[in-house]
Amino acid sequence: MEPTIGPYEYYDYEETENSTMCDYSEWQPSYSVIPVLYMLIFILGLSGNGVVIFTVWRTQGKRRAADVYIGNLALADLTFVVTLPLWAVYTAMGYHWPFGVALCKISSYVVLLNMYASVFCLTCMSFDRYLAIVHSLSSTQLRTRGHTQACLIAIWLLSGVLAAPTLVFRTTKYDPTSNRTSCAMDFSLVMTKEDQEYLWIAGLSISSSALGFLLPFLAMMVCYGFIGCTVTRHFNSLRKEDQRKRRLLKIITTLVVVFAACWMPFHIVKSADALSYLELFPANCAFLRFLVLAHPYATCLAYVNSCLNPFLYAFFDLRFRSQCLCLLNLKKSLHASPASSLSSQKTEAQSLATKV
Repeated sequence: MEPTIGPYEYYDYEETENSTMCDYSEWQPSYSVIPVLYMLIFILGLSGNGVVIFTVWRTQGKRRAADVYIGNLALADLTFVVTLPLWAVYTAMGYHWPFGVALCKISSYVVLLNMYASVFCLTCMSFDRYLAIVHSLSSTQLRTRGHTQACLIAIWLLSGVLAAPTLVFRTTKYDPTSNRTSCAMDFSLVMTKEDQEYLWIAGLSISSSALGFLLPFLAMMVCYGFIGCTVTRHFNSLRKEDQRKRRLLKIITTLVVVFAACWMPFHIVKSADALSYLELFPANCAFLRFLVLAHPYATCLAYVNSCLNPFLYAFFDLRFRSQCLCLLNLKKSLHASPASSLSSQKTEAQSLATKV
């Protein structure tokens, strides 16, 4: 099938009676709006996640399990945002990919890798809070640094495997009619009949939404349901330990809610499109036009999540905010003070970080 409306990943509505009569002219504004938003996300995400990673790395002695997951979440976001200039150029050029097959595969792979790694990190953070609050005494052996590292290895391995189909099926396609090269999925390696392409598109779309959003989100909701019951019954608002647990719980809950708000529209649009391929949704012009118009903005909203997390940490986490301020003071002292001042500044930073 040759694209007729533009090389978008999930929207090849060509060769059908409805698609040939549909008007997609209003899709054009995304060529100018989306690249600007991508570059804004790139700038904010690069600087913000870089600060998070540096802060977590510098505070090795006082890391919580949540800090380690937050550092890896920032690493996933940072790895992804560095590809956004490529996608900005791609969109600005009317979905023409000038960067070759290798970057098409790698950039697409990183997008999915970030999605899976982010949601799995949030799920592990939520489960860690569940163990710390609901089973605070019996879960001590499960919440060791070794178990946290094992979970992180599993997260990255599983994310890499689930994103692997992109490396296999993503490639560049040249359309002589529009004189554009798209970066799109090509299932010719596994197809024996043209009709099977619909099954592959729908299958990969639904499975990625289920494994990369729906199931982890349901697991997180179960964790927070038990946590909510325990907090309501047993927590004392005057005890410092309970206050610290409440603050950390508030931060992680906020991360989960923001992640869901950013990614849910993308998965709804993508799943609706997959169901239309299976003829479970109406494939009329109005519905197809809505999907085409909504997809780039739903995608952009999902990408916004990669630059929001650092600002959420700074707003909600007093400990993270104090560590960032102390690191800024350390940086200033390198230019304004002799080396003897550096050790005293480090001591002050560690002292302040442990008090919050």
